[in-house]
This record gives sequence, C-alpha cells and structure tokens, in this order.
Amino acid sequence: MKVEHIGIAVKHLSSSITLFEKLLNTPCYKTEAVESELVNTAFFLKDETKIELVEGYSPESPIYKFIEKKGEGIHHIAFEVEDIEAEIKRLVNEGFILINETPKQGADNKLVCFLHPKSTSGVLIELVMERK
Repeated sequence: MKVEHIGIAVKHLSSSITLFEKLLNTPCYKTEAVESELVNTAFFLKDETKIELVEGYSPESPIYKFIEKKGEGIHHIAFEVEDIEAEIKRLVNEGFILINETPKQGADNKLVCFLHPKSTSGVLIELVMERK
C-alpha cells in the first residue's frame, strides 16, 4: 500500500503553486475546482508521490474553516532525495529556510534535513536520503 496523495490546506493557491513547483522541481500538472466542497485544488506528481494543494474559496468551505482554526498545512511530509547535499543547496538557492543546515542522522538509516514551515506554506518538509 502506498500514499495516493497528501493534502495540504493553503490560503492562496496561486502563490502556493509557485512555491511547490520550486520545492518539488516539477510543474503542477492539474488544477480543478470542486464546487461541492467550495475549494480549488492543484496537483503535483513527483515519482510515485502525489500532492494535492487545497484552497477554500468561500468562508463556508471546510478548508477555509480549517485554516481559520488551525492555520495552513499538516504536520510534515517526507520526500526521498538522491543527493541530500545537492538538494539542500538547490532549495537554499530557491529561497527556502532550513531548520538544520546540514543533514543529520534520522530513523531507518536515513540522513534527514528539515525545511522550516515558514518558507513552505506552513508544512514541515523532511528531506530523507538512504545512507550508503
């Protein structure tokens, strides 16, 4: 079983799309309005992981209410990278803020690095790379 997608509540879809295109280094492949939920969505596919950004466009939207109560985001999403050092450099060059500037030992024989939620629409992002 795999994660089909991870949903992330955002306040402003257009700026979040730009941010996630930089973060994932891949374009948004689809946007869609879901009128029954009063939301606009944007989708990204990176390898086998799908991410859905969701923006409430009405105060009656469940996503709008969620953001008002809890703010944007979820706890964290982990992304596997081939070369964590190179990815850290790329993301710093794109303007992202790191919580730890050098990779550290994580669980399951992984090197990890976290990007600060302030630079990623309120989502704690974890980069992970298998130790060789």
